[in-house]
Amino acid sequence: MTADPLLDRRRFLADPGTGLGAVALAWMLARDRAAAADAPGPIARAKRVIHVFSPGGVSHVDTFDHKPELAKADGKALEGRGAIDTFFAQPGVLRKSAYGFKQYGRCGAWVSDLFPHLSGCVDDIAFVHSMVARSPSHQPACFQMNTGFTLAGFPSLGAWLSYGLGRLSDDLPTFVVLPDPRGLVNGGSANWTNGFLPAEHQGTVFEAAAAEPVRNLAPPASVPADARRDGLRLLAQLNAGYAARDPLDSSLAGRLRAYELAGRMQASIPAAVSFADETAETRALYGVDDPVVGPTARNFLLARRLVERGIRFVQVYNGGALGSPRINWDGHEDVKDNHDRQGRLLDRPCAALLRDLKRRGLLADTLVVWSTEFGRTPFTQGAAGRGRDHHQHVFTCWLAGAGVKPGFKYGESDEVGYQPARDPVTVYDFHATILHLLGLDHEKLTYYHNGSRRRLTDVHGRVVTEILA
Repeated sequence: MTADPLLDRRRFLADPGTGLGAVALAWMLARDRAAAADAPGPIARAKRVIHVFSPGGVSHVDTFDHKPELAKADGKALEGRGAIDTFFAQPGVLRKSAYGFKQYGRCGAWVSDLFPHLSGCVDDIAFVHSMVARSPSHQPACFQMNTGFTLAGFPSLGAWLSYGLGRLSDDLPTFVVLPDPRGLVNGGSANWTNGFLPAEHQGTVFEAAAAEPVRNLAPPASVPADARRDGLRLLAQLNAGYAARDPLDSSLAGRLRAYELAGRMQASIPAAVSFADETAETRALYGVDDPVVGPTARNFLLARRLVERGIRFVQVYNGGALGSPRINWDGHEDVKDNHDRQGRLLDRPCAALLRDLKRRGLLADTLVVWSTEFGRTPFTQGAAGRGRDHHQHVFTCWLAGAGVKPGFKYGESDEVGYQPARDPVTVYDFHATILHLLGLDHEKLTYYHNGSRRRLTDVHGRVVTEILA
């Protein structure tokens, strides 16, 4: 029996009522319904996240974890802890903080003199003083903080949120990365990869200080507009033919959506990255025009502009390529010299971000997360050293904004900041809590890959309910 040509598969796919256009429309409608619901449950408190990541290993005992007993033990050996664990096997003597500490805000949180601006924001912050990571090595620890695993190739937190919640804007990507203007973090794009999730969930890199913030986005000036239209028309015909031959292959549809988004971004990006409409007061608040702080401050101001335009997850890097202590927090040789340099680039812009979000009403449904991959030892690296070694056994991170108890602290390190004294929080717990604040169950947000139902939190993690408002 001869098939009716009206029922031919190619004609079916090409027909405006049942073909690719209808498939795309159905997908868009489903996406919009999901976006309207915003989050898959009533527990969702945050719509979006800004993650400030400070690679290199920020010393907790020199920033947010005040240890008077460490000052009393200055110059003594650490005793009573068994074998002392260090990364470079050079344990020195206990060394008091290079900075003075004071209490701030109604909550009385202790903050070092390194952060004169952030210290004024403590009543909006929930500190976690008992963080524990798996690795004392930079790259695996960065991978764990960003992807949940110490190996490369797993989806990042931003990719999981893009996959689980979808986009808030049709004209901008769901997940944007703002690298430190001084260079990429160790591991580069593996820190914001989509891993085994569909490619559309990978982070899109914006370079705020560059002439072209998104590389290769603008159409080449040498190609006339008519020629571009003809080329796109031919490309659409070829894509339709390919889709008709293999309608079960979704990779082409994913690439088409990425190209369509890129086309819309050609119009939306210039307005998003331009600070022309920002007041002089706002520019001064962040330090945009400061000759030292300015390049980094632009990232923090851009983060605010992006979330208010519908970006789901923005990651701001405060620290560049590892291997050079001048552009990251890796204070092996001289922790004070290192942290003075890096702290100045974090303090004013990050405090400005919190204040700016709050006064615009955005902090109520925006979660701001600050983290580093691990802390630093309370003792020196080498007996006569002025620096501190890597320390994954305990360190400090914090959260602020949507759904978080303001002016709160959770967990505690021991009297010198060597290990948790109570309520240890793993990176898995940290991630589970972030997902929970966005209305996602970390045990149910899964993706089938290589025979396993993969999760951001692997087979671990609990929500730290104690810090939830």
